[in-house]
Amino acid sequence: MKILGIETSCDETGIALVEASGGLKNPRFRVLKNLVASQIKIHAPFGGVVPNLAKREHEKNLPILLKRLLGCPTAKWDIVAVTVGPGLEPCLWQGIEFAKEVAKKFKKSVVAVNHMEGHIASVLLGQEKQEEIKFPALALLVSGGHTELVLMKNWLNYKIIGETLDDAVGEAFDKVARMLSLPYPGGPELSKLADKLTRPRMSGQIKLPRPMINSKDLNFSFSGLKTAVLYALRDNPKLNKAALAKEFQNAAVDVLVVKTLKAIDRHKPKTLIVAGGVAANKHLQKEISSAMKKFPGIQTMVPDPQFTGDNAAMIASAGYFHALKKNFAKPNKLKASGQLSL
Repeated sequence: MKILGIETSCDETGIALVEASGGLKNPRFRVLKNLVASQIKIHAPFGGVVPNLAKREHEKNLPILLKRLLGCPTAKWDIVAVTVGPGLEPCLWQGIEFAKEVAKKFKKSVVAVNHMEGHIASVLLGQEKQEEIKFPALALLVSGGHTELVLMKNWLNYKIIGETLDDAVGEAFDKVARMLSLPYPGGPELSKLADKLTRPRMSGQIKLPRPMINSKDLNFSFSGLKTAVLYALRDNPKLNKAALAKEFQNAAVDVLVVKTLKAIDRHKPKTLIVAGGVAANKHLQKEISSAMKKFPGIQTMVPDPQFTGDNAAMIASAGYFHALKKNFAKPNKLKASGQLSL
């Protein structure tokens, strides 16, 4: 089965063509084409994504990307998969309307995909030797808009067992980066700055809180950590920025790792998935890898770097599971849901 994926949940316009096989028990994916139009330069002057500007760029870029894809000899598909949420609703609507036009023109069925299940499916993309997800699985989903722990009994069977009560971890990274006057997009720039600091004693001079790290539940909170950085800068403007960035990154990752380990202890998964844009963070990957040595029977899966960010290949892959279950959507019933939950 070939799936055309369309992703416009935020500021990346994505169109992809993915070939899928193996069914629910042994899914296999081959990415035939994965096109992404970035909007970084457009939003950089504002220090963040401007929804109406992003919507305008999606409207412009979608036909261009589809035309590029149609130039490939493999450009045929069986179904169309489109992100319907969560995300910025003006942006989501742009992708939905375009998916409806494409489905009508090429006489194909449409499946609606949750952006977060796309991130889960992303761990199956770009592998030379594709691993099999063993269930039950635990997914730590970390991005600019979300931080949540999801228990999966199987594909399309999701239960959120922990989530952020305020800022997402990626959002906190971006906001702290702005405090440090780092260029947009801030999260990756903050990580680069933190990773440059090779003198542990310098970061050790700054101590930030680890919010909710000892709470009995599996929820997160990053607003207080962000505020602690603000106060640290206010009270000591001469603080070494790299040292502060490193301590912030250490604090955020400590919380993510500890909560994930608590979830593993309680739910005994056979697979741990770490996905979303923040999954590309090298320090998070290192700490998760180190922590998981205590659980040799649990496989850990992280997406190939090219699929950690928002992309349409992951939406096409998640769409495959909906197609297998015949969860087809009536085009006139498709709607954007900015707060859509798994």
